[in-house]
Amino acid sequence: MSGRGGEKGARPKPARITSPEAAERLVRDLKRDQSGEPDYRRRSLQLYGLVCAKCGREFDERTRHLLTVHHKDGNHLNNPADGSNWENLCVYCHDDEHSRSILADYLAGRR
Repeated sequence: MSGRGGEKGARPKPARITSPEAAERLVRDLKRDQSGEPDYRRRSLQLYGLVCAKCGREFDERTRHLLTVHHKDGNHLNNPADGSNWENLCVYCHDDEHSRSILADYLAGRR
């Protein structure tokens, strides 16, 4: 392939950086994307600590992977900076939280 824009497999042209602010924003976004952990997760853990909001189990750096961020309204794209839509739940409580709504929907005839 010759690498022309319309051909399959051609690389897209990089975005033009028009200001220092745009460059900083791009670097920040790239770092966040490479961290492997969503920014809202890091923020929620900072705000609420390594404790399950439901059962109270405490976690440390070694076991923090067992702590999840539950979106109270069910919308994982709703991530306000103040953390008002989040609660940290251990994987067991998180599963319980979601299975309760599934069971309620089933019993109400919605599923």
